[in-house]
Amino acid sequence: MHKKRTFRTRCETARAFPIEKALAKLGHFPARSTEKEAWFLSPFRPEDQASFKVSKELNRWYDHGAGRGGNVIDLVCIINGSSVKETLDWLENGQISFSFQQRPLIPEQNASGIRVRYARPIGHFGLIGYLNSRKIPVSTAAKLCQEVHYILRGRNFFAIGLKNDSGGWELRNKYYKNSSSPKDITYIKNGNRRLIVTEGMFDMLSLLERDKNLMEKNDLLILNSLAFVEKIPGVIKRYQSIALYLDNDKAGKSATKLLMEQSPKCRDMSNLYKDFKDVNAWLMSKKL
Repeated sequence: MHKKRTFRTRCETARAFPIEKALAKLGHFPARSTEKEAWFLSPFRPEDQASFKVSKELNRWYDHGAGRGGNVIDLVCIINGSSVKETLDWLENGQISFSFQQRPLIPEQNASGIRVRYARPIGHFGLIGYLNSRKIPVSTAAKLCQEVHYILRGRNFFAIGLKNDSGGWELRNKYYKNSSSPKDITYIKNGNRRLIVTEGMFDMLSLLERDKNLMEKNDLLILNSLAFVEKIPGVIKRYQSIALYLDNDKAGKSATKLLMEQSPKCRDMSNLYKDFKDVNAWLMSKKL
């Protein structure tokens, strides 16, 4: 009887885990959001318009296209294909120890609507022009990125792509800012004792352009979303110093403050671009 009571208590506690937070850890982010609800592209099936609703007040979800809904335990069980016990373990331990190596649990094209066709070295004139507009030479971009061709809603697109640790891509061109699932960090290990952390790919490329020898002296971590800031504590233990180049907005400053409170090895480097939103905006302001 004691075991059953414990299991029931675990379920009751787990149901309070925010659905939005669970979805973020699985690589799904809202298409639109208000104080009371958030709308996502369905994590179960391909769609062009978000019909998956999360009630923030009730902490319940409903997929209008599939005609089903439930609580956070139901949702994680379905997406992960896991048992209730495995889901409880994931929810209880997921705040910091969410696996870096978790396999993609749903096909890429079903998760984001994006299907990557192929990646190659950057050579398209339009993408080179886009890089130049952001003050990033192709030679610098090529250190981290590729030219990625993909299909979305039956149409072909191409973009500057940064691959993440779970095999998804951050995709940027002049007109679109997309990402394929699964969403994750991009962690580049060069065997150094110093780590540089940025929110996005263009912030890291800007630092690489500023210091041509940056990769020789540092390991690099691109969050790709502040939702993954919780992964950092498990990474920074191995480093002597961690330089934080997060955005100069409320969310970026809050994340910086949190990380500096967690480790004295973290340093806020935002003074470099104190009058700008981020590192790339600072770089773009510089005269050639």
